[in-house]
Amino acid sequence: MSTVSMTKPDYGIDAPKVLRNFFVFGTLALVLALVLPKTLHLGPVALKTHPTFGWIAGCCLVEGFLYLLYVKVGKFGHRDFILGMHRWRGDEQVLDVGCGRGLLLAGAAKKLATGHATGIDIWSNEDMGGNSEAATLHNLELEDVVSRCTLVSQGAQAMPFADASFDVVVSNLCLHNLYDRPTRKKALLEIVRVLKPGGVAAISDYKLTGEYAEAFAKAGLNVERKWGSILTTFPPLLVVIARKPE
Repeated sequence: MSTVSMTKPDYGIDAPKVLRNFFVFGTLALVLALVLPKTLHLGPVALKTHPTFGWIAGCCLVEGFLYLLYVKVGKFGHRDFILGMHRWRGDEQVLDVGCGRGLLLAGAAKKLATGHATGIDIWSNEDMGGNSEAATLHNLELEDVVSRCTLVSQGAQAMPFADASFDVVVSNLCLHNLYDRPTRKKALLEIVRVLKPGGVAAISDYKLTGEYAEAFAKAGLNVERKWGSILTTFPPLLVVIARKPE
């Protein structure tokens, strides 16, 4: 009997509806390109259906496969890229904002000897397939880091942590899911608040990174930005690195 599901962590599919839609619309456009006449007359308008739907199908399917490559392979390399923004000692207190099923959290915990990693999330299934606190805990157990981790069910805009609690704060594809700017600003200022002097925040996303960088800079942090791999991250991901002065 196979034991793969019991012994191999499952970090889920990011934004599963987006991945589904790429393939659904791509397949539908491909079918239309094949079955419709090459020119479709809509009143006075003549639509060249074959190239139009062919291009739509090609774009959607290519984007779908690129996104699937990120979900299955690329996000592991991107995790290592994010964690590489800090020179690890092993005694750090780490916070993963929007930890999902624990990919970044487990990766950070493996770099710790006496330190501790905390993951905060509300575990939305819109943003991550099969997302739940239980699934995250199971992955941490399989990665043998559960003793070095704590999970907290709370929104990022109101963190239940004391000021200057963490040496490192990380996050990937989380903050854009806070849909209004005032709420995102609260979350960003919470990151600043809980970060220790001399600490670093590495926040990765595919959009709104300029907003993140601006908020951190206005709060007095030293900010730089670095692109992830253009080959294995889709959509392209930018990491905002913010260091809090000592």
